[in-house]
Amino acid sequence: MKGSIHIDQELCKGCCLCVEFCPKKSIVLAKKLNIKGYFPAEVADIKLCTGCATCAVMCPEAAIEVYRDEKIDERK
Repeated sequence: MKGSIHIDQELCKGCCLCVEFCPKKSIVLAKKLNIKGYFPAEVADIKLCTGCATCAVMCPEAAIEVYRDEKIDERK
């Protein structure tokens, strides 16, 4: 299963929990401040994302949404 995530840059406070716990290391801190003065998390390489949702579970601000692309069952 592949997946993708969306990080709300303005909700993120740059705590790095998603960065630390991402098993594929596909999340990094941005080099640009958000409106609140934090360096928010951003996706470094979306191709690595599996949609495991660990980042969303760890995020205390609920700033991450996970989308999963399920394999289409060709038997139908």
